[in-house]
Formats: sequence, C-alpha cells, structure tokens
Amino acid sequence: MRSAIATRLKGLNGPILLFSTVLLVWLLWYFYTGYGGPQELASRLIPVAVILQILIMYRGGYFYSWLPARVNDVLVVIYIAIALYAFWHFWWEFEEIAIYRQGSYTTQDYIAGLTMFLLVMELSRLAHPALFWINLTLVLYTIYGYLSPFDFFWHPGTTFYRVVTSSTVELSTGIYGIYGQLALTLIAAFLLLAAAARGFGAQSAMINVMRRLAGRSRQMVPQTAVMGSLAVGTISGSGSANAVVVGSITIPLMKRYGVPGTFAGAVETSASMGGLLMPPLMGVGAFLMSEFLGVPYWDVVARGFTLAIVYYLCLALAIYLICVRILPRDEITPPVVVTYDQAKTSIFFISVLFLIFLMGYVGIGELRAALFTAGFMFAVLMLAFLYFKYVLKDPNVAEESLFENICLSIETHGDMTSYLTLLLATLGIMIGLFTVTGFINRMGATLLDLGAWNILAMIAMAYIFGWLVGAGLPPTATYIIGAVIIVQPLVSLGVNPWVAHFFVFLISVWGELSPPTSLTAAVSARIAEASFMKTMWEALKICLPLTLMTFAIFTRSNMVVTTGWSQFVDSVLVLIGTSGTAFAMFGRTTTVKPLDWLIRIVIAVVSCVVLFHPNDTVALWTAPLCAILVIVGIIRHASVAPPEAMPDLPDPGDTSGNLDTLVAEAKRDFG
Repeated sequence: MRSAIATRLKGLNGPILLFSTVLLVWLLWYFYTGYGGPQELASRLIPVAVILQILIMYRGGYFYSWLPARVNDVLVVIYIAIALYAFWHFWWEFEEIAIYRQGSYTTQDYIAGLTMFLLVMELSRLAHPALFWINLTLVLYTIYGYLSPFDFFWHPGTTFYRVVTSSTVELSTGIYGIYGQLALTLIAAFLLLAAAARGFGAQSAMINVMRRLAGRSRQMVPQTAVMGSLAVGTISGSGSANAVVVGSITIPLMKRYGVPGTFAGAVETSASMGGLLMPPLMGVGAFLMSEFLGVPYWDVVARGFTLAIVYYLCLALAIYLICVRILPRDEITPPVVVTYDQAKTSIFFISVLFLIFLMGYVGIGELRAALFTAGFMFAVLMLAFLYFKYVLKDPNVAEESLFENICLSIETHGDMTSYLTLLLATLGIMIGLFTVTGFINRMGATLLDLGAWNILAMIAMAYIFGWLVGAGLPPTATYIIGAVIIVQPLVSLGVNPWVAHFFVFLISVWGELSPPTSLTAAVSARIAEASFMKTMWEALKICLPLTLMTFAIFTRSNMVVTTGWSQFVDSVLVLIGTSGTAFAMFGRTTTVKPLDWLIRIVIAVVSCVVLFHPNDTVALWTAPLCAILVIVGIIRHASVAPPEAMPDLPDPGDTSGNLDTLVAEAKRDFG
C-alpha cells in the first residue's frame, strides 16, 4: 500500500492528483448546489484547470526542448503563478468586474486579463497549434482590419486593449465565456461517468465482452471494433479516444485473423467516429447544441440515439459486406470472458440505463442526473472490486489496488476536464474575435444571398465551408464556427433549427475524418502499423454511405425535429436508404460484372429515392422495395466467390501499452 502511494505521488503525479482532487470536489459541490452560477464558477476554476493542464502537459516532456531543463522549470512556475494570480484576482474582484466595472476596467483588471490571455494563447500553441495560428491571425485582423483591400474583410479595426478585454474580463465572451463555462458544468458532469469507468477498467472489460459477442466466424471479427466502439462511445464522446481504448485491442485481434493492417485501421477509425454520435456522452458539440437551442441536454440525446443507431447498423453492414469478400467463413474460438469483466460490463450498462431513466423519465436536471449516475456507478464498481478481491479472492483482481483505482478515476476526470476547458477557452477567444470584427454577420449575409437564389446551393456551400474548416480544426471548433455562421442563415430561410444544428453537427463529425488531417485515423494507423493516408482513405470509403445522413435530415427531418413515432419512421427510412447505398458500393450480386453493376446501380437509385424524395408517401412506398433488394442482395453476396480459408497469425497479445504514448506518437506522425 505504501509503495503504491509513493509511486502515485512521485514527481509531478502528486501535484496533479492534488489539483485534480480540488477541481473534482469543487465541481461536485457545484453540481449538487449550483451555487454562484456558471460564470462565477468559470472565474474560479478556469485558472485551476489551466494549472492542471500545465502540469499534465509538462509531465509528458519539456515545453521547450531547445532550452535548459532549469529554464523550463522556471517557465512552468511562472505560468502557474500567472494562473494563481488570475484565480486570486477574480476571486476577490468578481462582483466588481461582472457588475460595476463592465466597460471601465482598472489597470489590475487589465493585467490579470492580459497575462491570462497570453498564457492561454501559449498553451494553445503547445497543445493546439492550428487554433493558435488562427487566433493569432484573428488578433492581427481585429486590430488592422481597416487595411484589408477586400470589402468583404474590411472593418474599422480596434485596439489591442479591446482584444484583451473581450477575451477575458468581459466574461460574456472569450476565455471565461459560455464555452469555458460549459466545459466546467455540463461536460464535466458527464465526464464523471468516463472517469469512474476508466478507474476500474470497465472500458477494457466491455471490449472483452464484445469480442465474445462477435461470434465464432472469422468474418465477424471486425464487428468487435464496431460493438466495442459503440459501447465505449457512450462515455468517450471522442473519435481519437475511442481509437486508442478500443483499437489497441481490436486492431491486433483483426490482424491476427488475417485482416490487412490498412483495413483493420480503417474499420477502427470508422467505428470510433461513432464516439462523437453515441449518447449519452456525445461529442462536445452536442452539449453546445443544447446551449445554442436553449433546450435540456436530454432533448439532444433523444435525437442523437437515432443517428447513432443508424450509423452503427449501416457501418456494421458495410464492414460485413467487405469482410465476406476478403475473409474466409471458417470458425474461430471465441475468447473466454472472466466473471469480473462480465460484472463490470453489466454495471456500466445498468448505469447508462439509470442515467437515461433519471433524465428521460424522472426529469432530473442534467447536472444532478450525471452526478447521481456517476456516484451510483462508482459505488457499485467499488463494491464489485472489494467483493471479487477480498471475498472471492479472484486472481484477476489480485494485482489491483483500490487506492490506485480511485486515484486513476480522479486524475482521469481532471485530465479530460482541464483539456476540454483549455480547448473551449481557446475557441472562446476565436469566436469572441469573430464577433468583434463582424465577420460572422458578413458571412451569414453572404449565405443568405446565396440561399435566396437557391437553397440547395446554400446547403452545398455551407457543407463545403464546414468541410474546409473541419479539415484543419477539431470537431468542437468546427461545430462552434458552423453554429455561429451557418445555422442562422438556414433558419432564416425556413429550415428547422434542429435540422440546421444537426446538419452542422454531422459536418463537424465528418470533419474529424476529412483529409488531410484526422487524428482518429492517425491513432488507428499507428496501432495497425499501416499507412496513415491509406487508412484514412479506406475509412472514407467505408463511411461514405453514412455521409448521406448529413443531407437526408433535410428531407427526412422528423429524424431530428421530433421524438416518437414520426421520428422512428423517418429513422427507418434513412437506415434503409443508407444500407442500400452501402450495398450498392460494397455488395456483389453475381459474378457477371455488367449485370452486377446494373443491379447495384438500380439499388443505389432506389436508395436515393428513399433518402431524398421530398414526398414522404413516395419514400414510404419505395422503402419496402429497397429493403427487399438489400436483403436478397446480402444473401446473394455471401454466395458469390467466397475467399478460401487461411491460417491464424500469431497472437500479438495485448498491445494497448501506454495510451498516452500511443496518442503522442500518432500526433507526431500526423504532423
């Protein structure tokens, strides 16, 4: 026990655990009481989150490798001192700044804001270089916009003082604005579930159970990635996190049974993308959507379930169709899942159902529902641990320590919360500067002019704009920019706000897979020891039928506009249409190629009618025909030129290794 404590508190681990604990306790108190409100909470805890992220980043290596170690240490101390100064100043002066000094700040207010602004900018340069350079460009544009030779970009300019105050002490925008507040409230509350699950190893247990459920056929082995990513996606809200946790197990497993490395990485990439769609912890964009729409988060979750179900069912079909062509049909021996893993998996899914019950049936607010569910999950996982370790004396638990599991839960929550707080604070600066320059209004007016000419052209332009943004920015940034620029013009032209926001949300998800950048593909390719570009392009092909869902919500809008029977009908129509498109791309009906191409083209056309025909009656009558064609096609596909049996490859064992190392290596490889 003493050695475990000593190891846990060694080096920077001790301060990280301390600040993680402070952050967690403070947030738990806020989730239960709501004392002070989100703005006051952000003014207190954003400096704490920044300090925690500094320590976590510094534990991974020196910030400036070209400087001596002592200089790096001194700079880190200075960075922490800046955050502590901001904490102290906003602690004592919050009421004065928030109410009485708005628009007329003291010198000390400006110094606190300036130092915090520069610190967040520097940390974003280290953690999110693309966002840093965009923000730096925006700072220059905000000051010198009057020099622009183009009318579209011209504005009268402003001062650096205004840049700093709008990004800090004004509190309504920038670092302390709505995005930082959201990171420390709704998002941090749901991250409690992920922290409890990781602390007691529930994620790896779920993957082992999914491997068992995948069945005895070699062709079904890649479905382990789909089911594992679906399960972990309920609490990850991230494609790259899914790829690390699930892919470190499923990719070596697929390669062992003869799946080519590139395809194995692509399967995991496309499956991990569902982590951004799968409720209850969807991507950060879903929390932002509830804030933009002014609705409870449960309303977003209720609509997100249909999108995620359609995504994973169609994805499973596409992967199956490909696997039938490249893998034999011979049987394999499914793995044995120990009782402790089964127990942890059951506890996890019961907890998710408990959360849905609290939010959807009882009607408890999101913060308390997440708090109660996390407490329930943590308590039951701890009881299960104690029972298996000390009562049953299970050898699978012998090496685990309760203290270590609790510390891992606390650190996991601190790491994820502080990371997202820094990210959203950086995005807060970006959106604040967009607002100051008036760029959002000008871009919105341009889209409105285009929409007045042709709504389809506007949708296409919005998609291209979102795709270009997503090619260089993470999904959260893509969604925020899309939500403030694209949504309002669409709504002004009569598009339902739910449709407009989910359109942007799906664009941001697709942006995570957009060339030339995709961290999810980079992580999967690294684990698979395959080419990053080939893995990404293969994943794009697998996911291509699913991109149709981004546009199908305009015609089958009940999928996201409402809940109930009409939502179910439109969701089934989208599932049938995307499944038909997937079969048209990856299925085979006969060995006679011209006839096969003709049949698949017919299926593709019928599927497009189901997805996009503006008349619901036509779509409803066409859907049964499409479903029959797909079912018959799947049966035929299984009998067309099946591959020969192949021997198993050597078992590579557990290659999960250090998850942080895998992510760091993937980021390095991917630029």
